[in-house]
Amino acid sequence: MDSQFKEMNGGSVMDLDPKASVGGGVQDVYGEDSATEDLIITPWSVTVASGLALLRDPHYNKGLAFTQIERDTHYLRGLLPPVILTQELQEKKLMNTIREYQAPLQKYMALMDLEERNERLFYKLLVDNVEELLPIVYTPTVGEACQKYGTIFRRPQGLYISLKEKGKVLEVLRNWSEKNIQVIVVTDGERILGLGDLGCQGMGIPVGKLSLYTALGGVRPSACLPITIDVGTNNEKLLNDEFYIGLRQKRTTGQEYYDLLHEFMTAVKQNYGEKVLVQFEDFANHNAFELLARYRTTHLVFNDDIQGTAAVVLAGLVASLKLTGGTLADHTFLFLGAGEAGTGIAELIALEMSKQSNKSREETREKIWLVDSKGLIVKSRIESLQHFKKPWAHEHEPCNSLLDAVKAIKPTVLIGTSGVGKTFTKEIIETFCSYNEKPVILALSNPTSQSECTAEEAYTWSQGRAIFASGSPFDPVTVHGKTFTPGQSNNAYIFPGFGLGVVMSGTIRVHDDMMLAAAEALANQVTQEHIEKGLLYPPYRSIRKISAQIAANVAAKAYELGLATLLPRPANLVAFAESCMYSPGYRSFR
Repeated sequence: MDSQFKEMNGGSVMDLDPKASVGGGVQDVYGEDSATEDLIITPWSVTVASGLALLRDPHYNKGLAFTQIERDTHYLRGLLPPVILTQELQEKKLMNTIREYQAPLQKYMALMDLEERNERLFYKLLVDNVEELLPIVYTPTVGEACQKYGTIFRRPQGLYISLKEKGKVLEVLRNWSEKNIQVIVVTDGERILGLGDLGCQGMGIPVGKLSLYTALGGVRPSACLPITIDVGTNNEKLLNDEFYIGLRQKRTTGQEYYDLLHEFMTAVKQNYGEKVLVQFEDFANHNAFELLARYRTTHLVFNDDIQGTAAVVLAGLVASLKLTGGTLADHTFLFLGAGEAGTGIAELIALEMSKQSNKSREETREKIWLVDSKGLIVKSRIESLQHFKKPWAHEHEPCNSLLDAVKAIKPTVLIGTSGVGKTFTKEIIETFCSYNEKPVILALSNPTSQSECTAEEAYTWSQGRAIFASGSPFDPVTVHGKTFTPGQSNNAYIFPGFGLGVVMSGTIRVHDDMMLAAAEALANQVTQEHIEKGLLYPPYRSIRKISAQIAANVAAKAYELGLATLLPRPANLVAFAESCMYSPGYRSFR
């Protein structure tokens, strides 16, 4: 029996130097415990999915749902309490816990913690409780999370590519453990929602968007990659914040900025191939239009602020026709805000009207008017306008304010994309409503604090006549004894299904007609029952079915345009979309 206590060299474990061992006689194989702080050690990792390594792997961890057989097979016995809980019971327990938190940011942090330890349970919660949790993982709470991201940061959820990585971007992409990436959401943090420049802390947006690609669109979480391009920030508050996690320098612009973005786009295609979808998110106007123009013909890209917002708004406008009657061409549109969202929406409306009426896009643009910070965009201002505003400069006398523009244009649809709260005043709404029996008001700016008006204001000041939707959620409103449920014109209706349609068909480029197809599919999901309740969009509880319809319509258009590479084309695209969707239910382990 003595041999059981002997090392190969014949010495007893009792003879080992205590400095070279950890309590219990376990040898310090890697020298980590005996190393002084100034010595360099190697960070070893155990990759076998068993024991504590399995419990600490969010992709496979099931918590107390591991069966007795799984616990024996994977060396989990004793590492977990004896009880076995179903995923449904785990979900119930966690939802009860989340509902006890008062602050939305606490709920956000609890959900992010869950995602880091049990991925499938996180998505199960989102899928089954989408209406309750969407405002937590997405707007408006994600805006507060971005503002405080440096304080609440725990572990990386995506890739950070800063100016320090210039010349090494491909190497950085290869550091990401997942190799089969299908969707990337990238931001440079310069225009986060309506909150402005949040620099590196804008990472909360790509993380939130991609969680919805999975929960609402069914794209596998392992195929999603959030990325933040850090070129500095002009936000003095962040630069002086000791907990800020980004580069402490003013934002880099010009050629150096575009060189880094070009290296990034080149590396993405080199590392992930032709068919990885890149979604540009929350770039400032001057870069957003330029990047889309540069890469839309060479890469599979779209800008959600320009094109995604446009598609979801167009769907709401098409649905509103069931209340107002007529066609889009019968309406006159007035926008407050002429940035990415405003001009993007306007362009897609003009394109849809052009297809319906067989008129040129130049002609249909004449029904659409935009107001920026300097007033109504008119021909007399053409020389001073940014290039993306010039198509909207019409012949008209200057109007210095939105109220003046409402009085002069007498629009039938009023759309806010300004990013400035409380700009649809009582006088403006009352004046607008005086010209319309069924006025359409869309207050689209996010988060809630930046909305042009609240649902209550829109319904009250219009005497209950408004057809209203907003970018962030509002509670139902009762006016004159009638309860109105405001619709939420949220991009989350469009981009998850759009992304699924692109990925499942192997599409290689995004065409504007694919955005029209997405908007058309969403509008078709609005029933007469929804319209009677004042809803311009269907309830989120059926969002996965909606996303499947959108994916099928987008894929069909891609095949029609010759942009889809998955051949032969599936006979039933809706069924194919549903079959491609990720399911968050637990898997059984051998």
